[in-house]
Amino acid sequence: MSPITLILIAIGLGLAGWLAGRAKAWSFQKAHPQSRPASRPIYHAWYVAIWVVIPVLVFISFWSFAAPDLITRSVLTSMAAADLPSFGFEREAWLAEARAVATGRAPGVFNDGAEKLVEPFREAISFYTWIGLAVTIVIAVGGGIFAFLRIRPDFGARTKVERTVMIVLLLASLVAILTTFGIFASLVFETVRFFGMVSPVDFLFGTFWAPDPMSNPDNPDGSRYGAIPLFWGTIFIGAIIAMIVAIPLGLMSAIYLTQYANPSLRTWVKPALEILAGVPTVVYGYFAALTIAPMIRDAAVSVGVTNASTESALAAGVVMGVMIIPFVSSMADDSIAAVPSAMRDGSYAMGATKSETITKVLFPAALPGIVAGIMLAVSRAIGETMIVVMAASTAANLSANPLDRMTTVTVQIVKMLTGEGSFDHPATLSAFALGFVLFLVTLALNFAALRVVKRFREAYE
Repeated sequence: MSPITLILIAIGLGLAGWLAGRAKAWSFQKAHPQSRPASRPIYHAWYVAIWVVIPVLVFISFWSFAAPDLITRSVLTSMAAADLPSFGFEREAWLAEARAVATGRAPGVFNDGAEKLVEPFREAISFYTWIGLAVTIVIAVGGGIFAFLRIRPDFGARTKVERTVMIVLLLASLVAILTTFGIFASLVFETVRFFGMVSPVDFLFGTFWAPDPMSNPDNPDGSRYGAIPLFWGTIFIGAIIAMIVAIPLGLMSAIYLTQYANPSLRTWVKPALEILAGVPTVVYGYFAALTIAPMIRDAAVSVGVTNASTESALAAGVVMGVMIIPFVSSMADDSIAAVPSAMRDGSYAMGATKSETITKVLFPAALPGIVAGIMLAVSRAIGETMIVVMAASTAANLSANPLDRMTTVTVQIVKMLTGEGSFDHPATLSAFALGFVLFLVTLALNFAALRVVKRFREAYE
């Protein structure tokens, strides 16, 4: 029985508890119409439902992880498992095939030895399914009876329910924090392993990047792990070329739409501009590789540039800049529109022109939101992968020429983590070190944006 089925059963029992608690609370009011109970019947109903559903959900969360292991252990103790291979990939393949057939996800097994494990798997699955169902019902009924017996006219069910809701909201708010902490901890752990094999100095200040996944992991060549070309490519493509395209176009479009465009035109142009944010990045990559990159190569050849290639940092940066225009434009648009009209009217009353009002009043007042949009766009750009792969190649070059091939940190992370590489090899672990550095850079950008936003918000409040 799947966890979804158990959850539906829990919800059904919770509904029954809700109705029973509400009926009992109403009986108190009918028996003593002159007295006022401590809580309304609806809170008594929710109190019973919470005691039915939440313990069951906790059990289902535990059971979904424990049941597969218990089923496997039960099969391994059966007589049919005597011919299983001792260890390794073949053993796991037999068990996986037998489980797939037993659950109906596969019509048959590939290895003949796994055939006799199918029936033990079916028996174990059936046995532990009934155990899970029985425990679910027992927990639900037990929790419901406990809560039902506590319902009295003077019972503060409202306080209990609101406290439970507050705890649930607190846990929901902690999900992002705990997720970030988990990501950070995993990156730190793997980065420490990598720096135990390769010197941090070679990694952070080396200028040659060519990891060899087939080399001896016990004696890696640290000179092959210099990440400066990757850091430079990420900054050059995502934070320089893309921003040169996105910031002027995004800000000018926001100023035009908020200050100059008539409402009918704005109604059409603003949604059309924001559609750019919903286009898949692989589409941008095809556009960059098939259209923009050849145009840049032909233009470079026409002005006398030799050895111009269809893969260049300029092609990737230009298309990436177009992709992130909505991030800059939307935030700037909302920030400029949110400036109090009194500031605009006061500027006009002092004799300022529209352009002077925009540059001297509206733009500085909206600067916190504009900076936030720019930082969001930068973070989006330095994390882009597909456009760089398809338009700028995977070559790690340290060059200031925008027509050269370059790559970024995210591209190399994908390259290192895909394939047959071992997670104990420094070439694979280097992806975590690159991710850790990228995480710190993004965090620093967010802190810088918060400082700028706080400073100018205080100045214009």
